[in-house]
Amino acid sequence: MKSLWNDADTAKISDDPLQLRVYTSRLLGGDPSLVLHGGGNTSVKMQVVNLFGDSEEVLYVKGSGWNLGTIEAAGFAPVRLSVLLRMAALEQLSDTDMVTNQRAAMLDPNAPKPSVEAILHAIIPFKFIDHSHADALVTITNTPDGEQRIRDLYGPNMLIVPYVMPGFILAKTVYKMTRDIDWQRLDGMVLLNHGLFTWGNDAKSSYERHIDIVTVAEEYLAKNAPVTVPSDANSSAQEENLVELAKLRKAVSKARGAAMLAVADRSAENVAYSMLPDVAELATRGLLTPDHVIRTKRVPLVLDADPEQTMDDAVDGYVQEYRAYFERHTDGSLTMVDPAPRWALWPGHGTVAFGRSPKETTIASDIIRHTIHATQVAEALAEWQVLGEEEVFEIEYWELQQAKLKLGDPYREMQGKIAIVSGAAGGIGRACAEALLAKGVVVVALDIAPAITEIFDAPNALGLICDLTDPEAVRAAVDEAVRRFGGLDIVVSNAGIFPSSQRIADMDSKMWALSLELNLSSHQRLMQLCIPYLEQGIDPAIVIIASKNVPAPGPGAAAYSVAKAGLTQLARVAALELGQAGIRVNVLHPNAVFDTALWTPELLEKRAASYGISVEEYKTNNLLRVEVSSKNVGELACAMAGPLFSRTTGAQVPIDGGNERVI
Repeated sequence: MKSLWNDADTAKISDDPLQLRVYTSRLLGGDPSLVLHGGGNTSVKMQVVNLFGDSEEVLYVKGSGWNLGTIEAAGFAPVRLSVLLRMAALEQLSDTDMVTNQRAAMLDPNAPKPSVEAILHAIIPFKFIDHSHADALVTITNTPDGEQRIRDLYGPNMLIVPYVMPGFILAKTVYKMTRDIDWQRLDGMVLLNHGLFTWGNDAKSSYERHIDIVTVAEEYLAKNAPVTVPSDANSSAQEENLVELAKLRKAVSKARGAAMLAVADRSAENVAYSMLPDVAELATRGLLTPDHVIRTKRVPLVLDADPEQTMDDAVDGYVQEYRAYFERHTDGSLTMVDPAPRWALWPGHGTVAFGRSPKETTIASDIIRHTIHATQVAEALAEWQVLGEEEVFEIEYWELQQAKLKLGDPYREMQGKIAIVSGAAGGIGRACAEALLAKGVVVVALDIAPAITEIFDAPNALGLICDLTDPEAVRAAVDEAVRRFGGLDIVVSNAGIFPSSQRIADMDSKMWALSLELNLSSHQRLMQLCIPYLEQGIDPAIVIIASKNVPAPGPGAAAYSVAKAGLTQLARVAALELGQAGIRVNVLHPNAVFDTALWTPELLEKRAASYGISVEEYKTNNLLRVEVSSKNVGELACAMAGPLFSRTTGAQVPIDGGNERVI
């Protein structure tokens, strides 16, 4: 590990302690071997002139919800140092009261909530404080003789603190240990099974001391416990099984009581780890650091290599074991969190992370990778020996975590569901995808237009170029959707074209065939490939975008109307066939949706003139005298895929403002 400090980067902020604090915090937070997803905290002590012109010393400490890698000045909470020091002298203080009083001592009530380690930062008598959960150090402490190894590595100038709960208990422990100590002789502080604190009266010395201490641990592990990934790890992996992945996701979602994503990691390291002979015992010893329990639970779900074991049975077994774990440690006053696993070890396949959003699965996946590596390093060094159930339970059921449960579920209505939308580069398809995204659904958007990859390029959205008339391209797109997110719950089948007007007597055979292929056959193909995954979906639904031309066709539109009528009939048969699997199939019949690529200003002028009315009158030529937009159609399609239509299948719903011919 090398220092990333650059004098040129700090030249303009050398007189601004808070900006220097931001700078080195980002250096620490940018290294995942030091800080993972919200972990760690930093602070700086400053003199501030208050409203009355008085100078008082303030601790600017990382605020809750901010990541060190991207933190800004606004991410630091300003807390009066004198209050924190008086709190440290108290004999007892609940963490809930600690948080309340820390907030009451803030200079800015609109700043984020201060870190639970604010008191600990306050009692360290230096201007800058850096704290990380450095993998190398924590790995060494997660061995039977970890404390002695730390003493041997760093000597008497390293303060070593036995593991205690974060928050007030940790601050009080350090306060008592250091009342008669000369802080100037200390190089840093190692919290066993937790992490590292360093300090300095300038930002550079505190940061570089941190880097130097971690480097010693990394070099020690590289020399004494080298770990390499077998070269044949990928070649010996089990063949990908996306249907089983979808089954696993469904079982975990059932245990959670809500839709979950399931993201598999088939990297060489994870696959190799999953195939270790003793992996079931090794993986369930515990966590790299107990702070991770909120993201990953104490242990993973370990799937049986026996093909006879069903995913439902495996998850049910995990749930029963979790309930037993809770009963072993609860005092009767606690509310059990959901018992669903947050990750699974799948022999021969690697690992699977579960979460209600891509952010949650990314966090879990990163923690899994770091834990897997640390586990093997510790085993090579001595033995992977971590904190026991009781200590981890304390963190998982910490009063501050229990308080969060009482705030209710912050997730959106359809959070964790997975959708495919075809023809999504513009118009109705894009509106459908955007409506689903707004409800918390992750969306795989398909279109032949290359722009689809840029329109939907986000953690919760994937744009794929796909020719829906190409069976192999459609198969690959569906597989990629399941591979990326773990399953499939919603299909909005929208792709289509509106052929140029041709009467039957003059029909171009190629145009007729193209309309049937894209407006009908491609929908059947997409549906067919999605059904095996929808059968494992969470309240699965198919929404077909048909047309007003089905109940009210017009002359010159035979190729379009016949295809859309066939599509509607396909949906009706699908509703009959798929109902027993719990898959709902409903149809939307839009009409006169003018904010699509089909309707140019010139075409609108021409069509309005043919009726002898203005463009505005033409666009609202329905019983309600309203314009129907793509967004209107998208929102209704989203509703039909959601809980509002959970008891409806086989329905055909017009969205046309009221059409006399249809009514």
